[in-house]
Amino acid sequence: MLVEIGHILPYAVLFSLPLALLGAAVLRRLSRGSLTTALAVLGVVPVVSTIGGVLAVSGFMFTPMLLTTLLVCLLVAVVTVPTAVLLGRALARRSVWEREARARERAAEASRRELVAWISHDLRTPLAGIRAMAEALADGVVAEPGEVADYAARISGEASALSGMVDDLFELSRITAGALRLTLSEVPLADVVSEVVAAEGPVASRKGVVLETGAATWPVVLGSDPELARVVRNLLSNAIRHTPPTGTVTVRVDAEGASALLRVDDSCGGIPEADLPRVFEVAFRGAPHRQPVGGGLGLAIARGLVEAHRGTITAHNHGPGCRFEVRLPLSAADRQRTA
Repeated sequence: MLVEIGHILPYAVLFSLPLALLGAAVLRRLSRGSLTTALAVLGVVPVVSTIGGVLAVSGFMFTPMLLTTLLVCLLVAVVTVPTAVLLGRALARRSVWEREARARERAAEASRRELVAWISHDLRTPLAGIRAMAEALADGVVAEPGEVADYAARISGEASALSGMVDDLFELSRITAGALRLTLSEVPLADVVSEVVAAEGPVASRKGVVLETGAATWPVVLGSDPELARVVRNLLSNAIRHTPPTGTVTVRVDAEGASALLRVDDSCGGIPEADLPRVFEVAFRGAPHRQPVGGGLGLAIARGLVEAHRGTITAHNHGPGCRFEVRLPLSAADRQRTA
């Protein structure tokens, strides 16, 4: 028995080893290519090497035993190669998913660091002002009634700004954590827009910005009144902030198909095309000359609230400035009316 093994072993090695080495070379060349292809080759190489060794040992005499052995090898190949292909596809998908997950984690971490940096800076400025004015009042540096009243008003204004930033952070945390729960009802956009325009009108007037509204129709949407008001307020205040004096901010409402369409146009001069896809990112402020006061959270919150309503929000350059478009689902009654 040992003599027979010693006799056939050189033939088996002589024929199977080169095939195995060839397969290894092919695998090496495929190491940077498709994982599915590499695993398919990995399944084929042992079978081909085994067939080569069996043929060498048999002396290429196709006896019934040899044919049976070859048939078994082919059946093994039929099973192993598709299995290797399926495994390769599964591993490739998992690898891609893991890379994308790591990329998302890195992007989220970078966004969190950027947010913390922006918020820390923006919180520090009003806090420093409040501290300085409070110390001046406490030390008696400011004693005249008019000056005291002015300092009190300024402290109140800074405190309101801080409160707004904290509210933004809380709202954003609810959105990103998936903890936002909306109570949906039929909401007339006419009421939402009129209330926001009435609140933001004095701000626009003090800056010299013309505020215009209009609607072909005033649709009723399915949504939550407070959250929709916040979306419109964030978009409108952003437009007023970036529009220069004597510029115009326009709010238009219409219905298209099964959606209500709200447009806010400003006269900011436009946004660089490279920045447009990022305007809704947390803490993104764009070019230095466009940096607003605040944490840069308004548009990110608007996007989160719109998406929570199963709507969409987009931004693009239009005319002398930018246009922000919000699409929201119409109420059932309005859908039937427009159908």
